[in-house]
Amino acid sequence: MKSLGQHAVVIGASLGGLLAARVLADYYDRVTLVERDAFPAGGESRKGVPQGRHAHGLHARGREVLEQLFPGLTQEMAAQGGVVLDISHDFRWFANGGFHQPTDSGLAGLAVSRPRLENGVRARVLALPNVRAIQQADVPGVVASPDWSRITGVRVIRRAEGGAEETLPADLVVDATGRGSRTPAWLAELGYAQPQVEQVHIALGYASRDYRRAPGQLSGLSGIAVAGSPPDGRNGVIVAQEGDRWGVTLGGYNGNFPPLDPEGFLQFARTLPTPEIYNVIKDAEPLTDPIPYRFAANQWRRYDRLERFPAGYLVFADAVCSFNPVYAQGMTVAANEAMVLQSCLAEGAEGLARRFFAGIVPVIDGPWKVAVGNDMRLPHVDGEGTAMDRFINWYIGKLHIAARGDAELSVAFLRVVNMIAPPTTLLHPRMALRILGGNLRRSPSVRPAVASITPASAQG
Repeated sequence: MKSLGQHAVVIGASLGGLLAARVLADYYDRVTLVERDAFPAGGESRKGVPQGRHAHGLHARGREVLEQLFPGLTQEMAAQGGVVLDISHDFRWFANGGFHQPTDSGLAGLAVSRPRLENGVRARVLALPNVRAIQQADVPGVVASPDWSRITGVRVIRRAEGGAEETLPADLVVDATGRGSRTPAWLAELGYAQPQVEQVHIALGYASRDYRRAPGQLSGLSGIAVAGSPPDGRNGVIVAQEGDRWGVTLGGYNGNFPPLDPEGFLQFARTLPTPEIYNVIKDAEPLTDPIPYRFAANQWRRYDRLERFPAGYLVFADAVCSFNPVYAQGMTVAANEAMVLQSCLAEGAEGLARRFFAGIVPVIDGPWKVAVGNDMRLPHVDGEGTAMDRFINWYIGKLHIAARGDAELSVAFLRVVNMIAPPTTLLHPRMALRILGGNLRRSPSVRPAVASITPASAQG
């Protein structure tokens, strides 16, 4: 491949930054990751990834992309205790009062903790001969050309080496520092407009706890997800993790958060609209104390709408858009953005920022609609919902009802959630007819009995 420059710098070595570095390594002679934390050993969590201590799973599309960029990574994670699962046959989805009908979907997800996955990806990236990392370093700002039209490097302070500031020259700088990105402020300092920010405030709070995973629990399934629904939006997930553990995350909104004492956490699980998570953890051995997390708002910085943007600079992953974490979309969106970056780099460096920011809009828009649309069903969430938004929310609610007895509908929905297909596929007339038929066969005034959790093969 043709080199686009001598040096690229990625600020932030979380999963988004690692994916960016992997793609950049094919087009730049050298790539440097600058990370404020020290890399932990093995599968340990680190301070800069607060999500790392909560239940995790990788959607089918995310697993596909990581496997493409790092061949053999899926089996490597499985060898370390991760679980490769069919996202319908081996997992159960509870939404709008019932479980989806399971089937063999052909969509393979990966249940593995965030620290274990990030450690595996980081080892692969740092093994590339032209990639290096600077750990325990702060980036107080970027360096620009005299006319401020181009970013030419970053300022770095290595805390572990005395704290003297230095400049790292670069042909391209990528900000992958996450939700707390300082790019808007840096742009303002250089005389550029700051991006518009779309926000939907949700006041989410959740807590996670690990339990010992024993054979036979949850009827041999790898997990279930209970989606939040009005009026209180309480939600939860139990998912297999390496080390024979269950990762359990329980959530709520607007102050209706799970307690952090063990008994309170257990009783919160008991209030979910279906009892399977509670039935497992009430007798399971706890391995950790409940750990809290708060998330204020879905947030999308619209760099794609800026008329001016400096050359030699990009913003990536959560630094552009961060979603309600309960939908587990962030890692897969970052993976899809890496594919967009790869395509843009193949076309050359000219106009890179404009092409990249335009290219990730469809990558973000679908997951954004899924997250924000479901969040806006909750009474405390304010947003600029249109009549079409209200219709879509109603329509998806009806889909969940029909999917209790229609595995094809369920897989169509899961393909959207897993970012294999766009949301518009659910509006196809054939899908609409199946949804109509599925609802006509049920009395809408009666809440269906909770489905039994048995393997799909036993359900015929």
